Amino acid sequence: MTQFSDFSLSPILHQNLKANGIDTPTPVQAQAIPAALTGGDVVATAQTGTGKTLAFVLPILHSLIERRVQGLSVVILTPTRELAIQVNETLFKMSKGTNIRSAVVVGGLSEGPQLRAIRQGVQVIIATPGRLIDFLDRRLVKLGTATTLVLDEADRMLDMGFLPAIERIIAAIPESRQTLLFSATIEKSVAPLIGKYVKNAERISIGTTTRTADNVDLHVYEVEHDDKVQLLSSLLQRHEGSFLVFARTKRGTDRLAKRLATSGVKAVGIHGDRTQSQRNQALRGFREGYYRVMVATDVAARGIHVDGIAHVVNFDLPQVTEDFIHRAGRTGRAGQRGVASTFATPGERGVIRTIEREIKTRLAWKNWDGIDMPDRRESAPVFRRETSQRPAGSRKPRTVEARKPFHSRFGSKSVRSGHHSER
Repeated sequence: MTQFSDFSLSPILHQNLKANGIDTPTPVQAQAIPAALTGGDVVATAQTGTGKTLAFVLPILHSLIERRVQGLSVVILTPTRELAIQVNETLFKMSKGTNIRSAVVVGGLSEGPQLRAIRQGVQVIIATPGRLIDFLDRRLVKLGTATTLVLDEADRMLDMGFLPAIERIIAAIPESRQTLLFSATIEKSVAPLIGKYVKNAERISIGTTTRTADNVDLHVYEVEHDDKVQLLSSLLQRHEGSFLVFARTKRGTDRLAKRLATSGVKAVGIHGDRTQSQRNQALRGFREGYYRVMVATDVAARGIHVDGIAHVVNFDLPQVTEDFIHRAGRTGRAGQRGVASTFATPGERGVIRTIEREIKTRLAWKNWDGIDMPDRRESAPVFRRETSQRPAGSRKPRTVEARKPFHSRFGSKSVRSGHHSER
């Protein structure tokens, strides 16, 4: 399938695709859409930014239109409320001119409008597991008529500790359902879920899911912790375009966004403690170019689709290699070229080497001026600007050690604080 016109989709879907300027399917769409249209189960993996959302939205809408479904028929589970909202936006665009209605069921927003939408009648519920379980427990929603279940970013939902909630939701949906599982990675932790709840699925794998995209240049800068802000300022001065900067903690996110704003950079922070209104405002401002920099925790690593991000910066190293891949996947989307830069302290050289081994790619070591440097070894000096002199009487730079043994940081999938607030 080289054009969407080649798909056997409802005419109104072809009309809406054309109205939105969507002509050519991505590889995952070209394979997953025909498979899903047969009514069978599908397990699809592809790198971030390859169009997985449209790959399940179109066959779902086609089925609803053809069967003229009136009641609840589709349940779509996502790990975060941002992703749920964006899936709903895609569904809304593609269902224009039909009578198909949907409800977003997520934490962080008032439940009143969500419940009213359900009671008025919807064919599709798009939900985060925590809030949907809450509604099920209170008998505010029934899923007994659902015929299709979508698990979007399934590995992330399991990583966030949602397995018990997912299993209870699945138990409330008839076994005769169609199950569509889409993700950027399928890890060993997901295998039991697939084996237990997916039947004779067509397996689709586009490219490698353990590497970053080829059109993203991977750079690493070795820097003392206290000099990271100065290095980031240097990158902002030397490079054009928008920056998505990842920090490890919510406090660190707020602190960095404030320091950048104080220095004259239009910057905003986003993390799990922000209200949904604040998060929507931040994303809208970043997407529309009002903010040049968005500083985020890993809540933004998946599912947040902002076109044209020129540069991703790992201000702090991610907890696991998969997060490195997803962070880098925020740039270089839709065929564009992007840059993902990583700041590493001397004590994190081993972590960088392990990331390189796991993604099977060498990161290009750079100095502060962006000049290529030899790979760092244990005896190599730290990149510092000669002009970076501390005022007399200022405190001595502290020695930065690796916070945890490497294997405990990158070898496990422990639940990280803040994720359970994504109900």
